[in-house]
Amino acid sequence: MKTLTLVFLCFFVQAAFAQTPSDNSTAIKVKPGAEAIKDKDLWEKTGYLHPFVRMPKYVLQDQKAIWTSPFHTAKSDAKWWVIFGAATGALIATDKYAERQLPNTPDQVRLGNYTSNLGTGYTLIPISAACYLLGTATHNERFRETGILSFETLIDTTLLEVIIKSATDRARPLEGNGNGDFYAGAHGLINSGFPSGHAIDTFGIASVFAHEYSHVWWVKLLAYTYAGTVVGARLAARKHFPSDVVAGGAMGWFLGDYVYAKRHNPELDKKDGAMQKVLAHVRIGGMEY
Repeated sequence: MKTLTLVFLCFFVQAAFAQTPSDNSTAIKVKPGAEAIKDKDLWEKTGYLHPFVRMPKYVLQDQKAIWTSPFHTAKSDAKWWVIFGAATGALIATDKYAERQLPNTPDQVRLGNYTSNLGTGYTLIPISAACYLLGTATHNERFRETGILSFETLIDTTLLEVIIKSATDRARPLEGNGNGDFYAGAHGLINSGFPSGHAIDTFGIASVFAHEYSHVWWVKLLAYTYAGTVVGARLAARKHFPSDVVAGGAMGWFLGDYVYAKRHNPELDKKDGAMQKVLAHVRIGGMEY
């Protein structure tokens, strides 16, 4: 059963890789596709709703690429299969021991459950919407693109996690004998433990933000700190084992990496908006960055 889980991870931890390298500093090689925000959608023209109309088609393209990725993965990307497949396998083997090293007090679980709200859909969806709406209102196309790519990533991560959860049906730490057995979930297939939905969704959005603002170090730090806090909360709440959150975080990060590489409009790099210029010169601790 654990072997099956690793096979799933190897198939899906990388989202859809073509063999044509992209030019936008992504970890995986992706053939750029149609932009989420096209030139005709820019604020000085029309099309505020056009990106949402096109999104279902893009999501279908993403899903097709994900599920056929083993057949067209670039050789240079194979290292990710090995790294994350091995890491997940090692964590699965030690999960039941690692999870019991926490204090596991009622206060710890309570705080973990409370903080987990940062990684729920009713938190992440408003964040994505705020980026899009604020970007639209301020005529900042990069911020606007960040919002629309976050939406697409969330849809992709949700579909991916539901299918894998249903296939693995892993028990959570407080279910069954506490060993995280597969095909032993207690609350239905889509509510099983592997991978962590909070981790895959939050790291997916964090990846999009980090790529969009790769030149602003503190935005990347904030994005990954946010995602890391959610992962820690899921462990503290005893909702997941370490392998659940590591696998989910890796899948989410690669999906965000893929969506950015596939949908980013390179024209935005030539016309940075006011928000990006301000972010690039924020003073922290008396030093300008």
